[in-house]
Amino acid sequence: MDEDSVTLHSNVETKQQEDIKWYFDDTRIAQITGDLRFICTDVQCTEGTERFRDRLKLDHQTGSLTIMNTREPDSGDYELKIISIRKSSEKTFSVTVYDVPAAERDEMKRKSVKERESVTLDPGVMKTPNYLMAWYLNGICIAEICEEPRMICTDVQFNNGTERFRDRLNLDHQTGSLTITNTRATDSGLYKLQISSNRFTIKRSFSVTVSGEFHLV
Repeated sequence: MDEDSVTLHSNVETKQQEDIKWYFDDTRIAQITGDLRFICTDVQCTEGTERFRDRLKLDHQTGSLTIMNTREPDSGDYELKIISIRKSSEKTFSVTVYDVPAAERDEMKRKSVKERESVTLDPGVMKTPNYLMAWYLNGICIAEICEEPRMICTDVQFNNGTERFRDRLNLDHQTGSLTITNTRATDSGLYKLQISSNRFTIKRSFSVTVSGEFHLV
């Protein structure tokens, strides 16, 4: 599963004519000018350095930086420099990507169960008060924890009463873990978690396969 990503929010809009530059280990890894005449990421900015090849995305409207398919070496401080006619400012984002053995990571992100069993999707983070967590299946939000822990919604409370998971979803408001109980074959699919704050957005994905029950004849 190579769909994990983190987005670092600039909280500006390029139409305000800011020049935005991103640095990692004192190396420029992304840049966009306010007039959009110059845009670069990774190898285009660093004269051949390929550390992030094809894994960086720069939002042309906001200058926010997305790091895709995150890896342990991506850990560190990312420095954002915003330069405008009136003033300049800097922000630092600390990113930590834990080194998990491939076999263990695959076990965490690929879940296989038999019908009627339960399965838990654990993002491996602790929720803080300013996080918003939302789970999606096939692009439809099925569970969400808002900034206030009391605001927890699952399935039928969304989507105008859709009852696909009625009374079968449990959401841990401390960790954001999603448990699907009494699973069915139709629960199989790619589940995506989005963790958001005003500074960043993290996306994680989990593949779930629910197989039919086996009966001895």
